[in-house]
Amino acid sequence: MSRCRTWSRVQRFGIAAYRRYSSGSGYPNISLSSPLPGIPKPVFASVDGQEKYETKITTLENGLKVASQNKFGQFCTVGVLVNSGSRHETKYPSGIAHFLEKLAFSSTAQYGSKDEILLTLEKHGGICDCQTSRDTTMYAVSAEVKGLDTVVSLLSDAVLQPRLLDEEIEMTRMAVRFELEDLNMRPDPEPLLTEMIHAAAYRGNTVGLPRFCPGDNVDKIDKKVLHNYLRSYYCPERMVLAGVGIEHEQLVECARKHLLDVRPVWGESTPTNVDLSVAQYTGGIIKMEKDMSDVSLGPTPIPELTHIMIGLESCSFLEDDFIPFAVLNMMMGGGGSFSAGGPGKGMFTRLYLNVLNRHHWMYNATSYHHSYEDSGLLCIHASADPRQVREMVEIITREFIQMAGTAGEMELERAKTQLKSMLMMNLESRPVIFEDVGRQVLSTGKRKLPHELCTLIRSPPRCCAASLCPRTNTSRLPCPARTDVCPACIACSDRPPRPFSSYLTSQH
Repeated sequence: MSRCRTWSRVQRFGIAAYRRYSSGSGYPNISLSSPLPGIPKPVFASVDGQEKYETKITTLENGLKVASQNKFGQFCTVGVLVNSGSRHETKYPSGIAHFLEKLAFSSTAQYGSKDEILLTLEKHGGICDCQTSRDTTMYAVSAEVKGLDTVVSLLSDAVLQPRLLDEEIEMTRMAVRFELEDLNMRPDPEPLLTEMIHAAAYRGNTVGLPRFCPGDNVDKIDKKVLHNYLRSYYCPERMVLAGVGIEHEQLVECARKHLLDVRPVWGESTPTNVDLSVAQYTGGIIKMEKDMSDVSLGPTPIPELTHIMIGLESCSFLEDDFIPFAVLNMMMGGGGSFSAGGPGKGMFTRLYLNVLNRHHWMYNATSYHHSYEDSGLLCIHASADPRQVREMVEIITREFIQMAGTAGEMELERAKTQLKSMLMMNLESRPVIFEDVGRQVLSTGKRKLPHELCTLIRSPPRCCAASLCPRTNTSRLPCPARTDVCPACIACSDRPPRPFSSYLTSQH
């Protein structure tokens, strides 16, 4: 076998080339910087960075929008997005959206149980899922393209014809209680801190309402409450049928067949009862003390830590400042103190360089940006030993102040490049494209393609590093250094907010 391989190389490269590049073991020993002999020069494809297919949008007679993005492959992702979430529960017990997420794809008028739905999807290699956020509910199915008619029919049944049986609601109550218990016992504090920072920033209104059902409301939510909520928010004008990997005309035809003249199980929709409240930023502080001494994933106990999250109001995703805020968030970056680093890990972000690399006792420092249709929140999450809470808050506050200063050209370009890289890598996934198409069409009626977003990132409307004050300039970028009283929301801290200037002058 070895002789045959050696003889084939001699025939291919010639005896002289073989002797020159061979190491004596029968394998060519060629430097990686030298081209292989006898191999033609490679020709690389040119990429213009633009989508091959455009996003097509059609509005049906009943107000339902149908949006599609074609993509090569035999599988597609199709789903219904509803402009409905926990922020719309002002008139109802909090937790309805959480219940609907757990009840999704249960028994319907056409399918007797969730098992029947899953068996139907298995015939087309499909899976289903439902996710709710503060402003959107998303029902999604991924399956083979040839099963599109079945998928749209199933989505129509799951969204508009759920049975909501008593035993299903009771099982959902058990699932919600278990999730609430798991949320409070989970070592990772990020989901709970996110809930607390929103509750502090928008106290008692819109996006400040709890995304998870409060324990006191679990027994209050029944079929009647759910139908009243669905009657107000699950109407065609507030829905988008989005699909990726399919022909637009085929999706529109299926939408007309299964979603145009369907009467929901709760009767005619009444969108006049829709809550149109605008998010009111209040600011505040929420603290929670938890004993994690008896919670451990192994023989080593969980370290005793204090977690804080400090936030400032930013802007909505409909404003021009959204892109600069996204660049600013990437520039702040951060992460855990035990990150392996390397390319793309954010080791050159400000929170890594200024916080984690200089203060060995900091376990975590990460920046987050939450943006909604009418407001937004820029946050920094930090973790440290309880004895160093005061110093940790001062360090994070100082980063907020220095954030408003002028950034170096290299630092700014690195943040822009990292944001574009993350955007394009995420949009390689079909389910992510589906969610992007659905959310953009639901909120704006159109979609910005990736190359348009990259153009905005390359030349944002306003420099995200400019130290502009909201009181004297049109930009809404945070300028805490010029604010008399801290407008931040501080979650899980042991002290009330202090003026920003006092953090700079305090002594230990």
